[in-house]
Amino acid sequence: MSTVLTRPPAARDPRAPVETASLSLPLRRRTRGYDLPLVWSALALGLIGAVLVWAATRGIQLRAGADPQAYLYRHLFNLTVAGVLMVAASRVNARLLRLLGPAMYVASLLGLLAVFAVGSTINGAHAWIVLGAGFQVQPSEFAKLGLVVGLAVLFTERAARRGEDGAPAGSDVLLALVVIAVPMGMVVLEPDLGSTIVLGAAALGVLVGAGVRARWTVGLIALTAAVSVVAVKAGLLAPYQLARFTSFLHPNHDPLGAAYNINQAHIALANGGWFGTGLFAGPQTNGGYVPEQQTDFVFSVAGEEFGLLGCTVIIALFAVLCWRGLVIARMANRAGRIVAVGIVCWFALQAFQNIGMNLGLTPVTGLPLPFVSYGGSSMFAQGLAIGLLQAVRRLSVASA
Repeated sequence: MSTVLTRPPAARDPRAPVETASLSLPLRRRTRGYDLPLVWSALALGLIGAVLVWAATRGIQLRAGADPQAYLYRHLFNLTVAGVLMVAASRVNARLLRLLGPAMYVASLLGLLAVFAVGSTINGAHAWIVLGAGFQVQPSEFAKLGLVVGLAVLFTERAARRGEDGAPAGSDVLLALVVIAVPMGMVVLEPDLGSTIVLGAAALGVLVGAGVRARWTVGLIALTAAVSVVAVKAGLLAPYQLARFTSFLHPNHDPLGAAYNINQAHIALANGGWFGTGLFAGPQTNGGYVPEQQTDFVFSVAGEEFGLLGCTVIIALFAVLCWRGLVIARMANRAGRIVAVGIVCWFALQAFQNIGMNLGLTPVTGLPLPFVSYGGSSMFAQGLAIGLLQAVRRLSVASA
């Protein structure tokens, strides 16, 4: 009887990873430091927006003999470009952020200046640069991000020079107010009231994130309220802006003019009930009765065709988006906290204003719903903002 000699199996190194774990290791490495709920909520809003934009424009395109999917494809293209910009912005490090802050702020000012030279007036606001072939750029969308990042660098660098980590000095706040006033003044002259409000909200978020003393923020809020009242009383608003405020205060005033959009949006929302009429089955949306429905009034599409349930999902996604942004702010250093809080205030105020004007809770200001409304400039700026939030989180995780 022969004996077969075999080599005993080699002892396994306990430090070596098991075979099954190696399959997921590359994905974990690629996503380490990223806030995935933030990405998924923004992506979900963008995809929901694609469906709503498609529904809002399909009927009009069919009646015009055009491609009914044209706006759908453009929205998806904008969302893809925003995703690329998000990935690029997420790789920003602390040193690059110090260089980009002033550059982004100055670039945004140059864009706003270009509007006065070669801009076009659309819906009463001289806020667009038409590039041809259906492409338009709205520099005020990028000014929101430029202001936030520029102020973050300003507060951080001045505190570092003094070797302080407390509340900003009064001179810092005064300099910041000048930095805020320049783009806001330019946007007011366009005139674009909606973007002015969002710039103010983002600036307020930056001041809070920087730890400015309460007397400054309370005083600025009181001053803003007083200036707003004086502007309305003195007739400083553009005629179309004044008509929107009048329609907000008196919904039955000019029902076929300034109040037409909001009245039609209310009818669409009322049609939806709890669960909506179904996709492509909304009479107001299919009939094209709500002007600018793919941009300013896209929320009315959700209300009509997906009902209260669909609207709740959208609001819940915005809540997740803002919550994750605040979580990132809490774990970040001074510069990262300022950037994160400013972006959250931007998104929160703009979403509140857009949804509010669809419901009749706020005046119509022409603001798009972030990630949901159709529009390239807003989508690209928001993609960059999400990327910067991811960069802040990555830097926080790396330094932890």
